Amino acid sequence: MTVLDEAPGEPTDARGRVAELHEIRAQAVAGPSEKATSAQHAKGKLTARERIELLLDPDSFREVEQLRRHRATGFGLEAKKPYTDGVITGWGTVEGRTVFVYAHDFRIFGGALGEAHATKIHKIMDMAIAAGAPLVSLNDGAGARIQEGVSALAGYGGIFQRNTKASGVIPQISVMLGPCAGGAAYSPALTDFVFMVRETSQMFITGPDVVKAVTGEEITQNGLGGADVHAGTSGVCHFAYDDEETCIAEVRYLLSLLPQNNRENPPRTEPSDAADRRSDVLLDLVPADGNRPYDMAKVIEEIVDDGDYLEVHERWARNIICALGRMDGQVVGIVANQPQALAGVLDIEASEKAARFVQMCDAFNIPIITLLDVPGFLPGVDQEHGGIIRHGAKLLYAYCNATVPRISLILRKAYGGAYIVMDSQSIGADLTYAWPTNEIAVMGAEGAANVIFRRQIADAEDPEAMRARMVKEYKSELMHPYYAAERGLVDDVIDPAETREVLIKSLAMLQTKHADLPSRKHGNPPQ
Repeated sequence: MTVLDEAPGEPTDARGRVAELHEIRAQAVAGPSEKATSAQHAKGKLTARERIELLLDPDSFREVEQLRRHRATGFGLEAKKPYTDGVITGWGTVEGRTVFVYAHDFRIFGGALGEAHATKIHKIMDMAIAAGAPLVSLNDGAGARIQEGVSALAGYGGIFQRNTKASGVIPQISVMLGPCAGGAAYSPALTDFVFMVRETSQMFITGPDVVKAVTGEEITQNGLGGADVHAGTSGVCHFAYDDEETCIAEVRYLLSLLPQNNRENPPRTEPSDAADRRSDVLLDLVPADGNRPYDMAKVIEEIVDDGDYLEVHERWARNIICALGRMDGQVVGIVANQPQALAGVLDIEASEKAARFVQMCDAFNIPIITLLDVPGFLPGVDQEHGGIIRHGAKLLYAYCNATVPRISLILRKAYGGAYIVMDSQSIGADLTYAWPTNEIAVMGAEGAANVIFRRQIADAEDPEAMRARMVKEYKSELMHPYYAAERGLVDDVIDPAETREVLIKSLAMLQTKHADLPSRKHGNPPQ
């Protein structure tokens, strides 16, 4: 056996080796330099480790592959091999439950993805899937590391493949805290939720320079792909906040409403709000006149625990509300028409928004409550040419495919195909309730009377008087509040003040619901 001589200056005992380890770890944790850290802070951005500290419970983070370095050569890379290779990966807890995380470190190679960098992300994603725990990505990177060429691009492919494998299995949350351009933007788009911070985060496939070169249009990075653009116009972003601290705090709140994986139920809390609390305010909040608007958000506040809920896609497709809240401590997903925006009609964007939300709830065992006040689908050439049929079918497919408990409540109007699509009993809602103010019909009374009694109205001496009479007759015959209940299309007509109690008791009954879908590889939903 040959004994190798120790190099001069190297530790020769265990204590020396441990001291060396601590020194190396300290170097990895500190990052490249104080100057780089100051530059990050000067942009109004936190460092990757500061972000992880905000996300996870104190002292719970366990880092993986902290000492990883790239193996690339050329273009000066062989002389610059920092620890972590620009991404911090590991796991910790949020409110005591395991969460996996990776965070780009913009101070190292601008957070750009190289081969070693990608391999670290692949590993932590595989660990999250195997452990059955949520994955949060804290994104602040400049895209693929150009010096490593196609190897970097292949790294993105591995991330996309794992995003897809994890879809519907574990919650995936993307937090955009810096730039995200080109193919890198597809990973967040594949995840369940996207958070953004105003002014400091942007997402786009082609940047302003390329847009100007190709189309001649001049636009800023934020104007092209900032938080407000994606939260209000494109729908890419689910939540937008003014600062990183608030953003990451809301990520923690969202995680508290989600299960660890698709085999578990969301965490239940001990409620402080009485399950049988009456809400007499609902009697006055919703006008009986179907043409008068009101704020559906106030209805949701009245029925959920302590008026507390988290609205998803709040600024996009405002004519429909999608929210997570609790009822008697149990997490529920709420889909509701919003009469304050476009009278609560369904259009292309509202259909897409609600369909994705329903699918998410179904994937993660979250019961769905649907609050209806819908006059129909939005008419217009733009809607028809934009594919309202195809997009509306997405929502129909999502509801029909959902096996979680489903309860619908008709507050006022429920007309035409929109009534059927919004989780009617005929497409599989487990329970359907209605308020005494409900109007369920093929169309509004005025439109129906114009069609059915067209000839009588035209031949009458006073057409307007005849029209008013026929509208009244149609309402009394086919649109009275108990018409659907008499035919078994509504399970019960309830006192609005008792809505919370009725829904909570119904959810309790449905807690053990089991439904099997036909054996198949997967469906082929409308796109």
